[in-house]
Amino acid sequence: RTCKQTPFYDLCIWSLKSNPESRDASVKKLAQIMVDSLKTKATETLDLIDELLQDGLALDPEMQKALTSCAERYNVIIRGDVPEINEALKTGDYKFAVKGANDAAIEANSCEIEFPTKSPLTDMNKVVHDVSVVAASILIPAIENWVLKAVPREANSAIGSLAKAALSTSNHFSLCMIQG
Repeated sequence: RTCKQTPFYDLCIWSLKSNPESRDASVKKLAQIMVDSLKTKATETLDLIDELLQDGLALDPEMQKALTSCAERYNVIIRGDVPEINEALKTGDYKFAVKGANDAAIEANSCEIEFPTKSPLTDMNKVVHDVSVVAASILIPAIENWVLKAVPREANSAIGSLAKAALSTSNHFSLCMIQG
């Protein structure tokens, strides 16, 4: 049921089913599994970037510049976004966790557009982007529920609609970035 609310249903199902801890897990735990997957995929991408920088592919100055920029972006994901998301999950600040996941998606997309010609990282950038979006999408209902519980009844429908619109706009932005 959780994966149905994400834009990448198959990726969500595959990622969660591959982890035995996902069975009967809370939303927080499911999001944590996706963040762990994000870290793994981002690390694999950074490892590939390092290999490409050491190989002859990076002899082209434009390619070297793009790969170096991507390495910086993936370091931001691994050393900044993932710890930020993990801390936000620990403290229950799901809105901040969603922001961190969306930031990771934007970093992956930004890497992709660094290349003047075809990127050697297209597939990996897409996976990192999509895993980030799934992690954010899993948490959105938890934020909506918190908003609805925290606000008096008469304001619930208006504020709930505003929260939904703001969150969907944020996720729509990161979804469009990689596709457009």
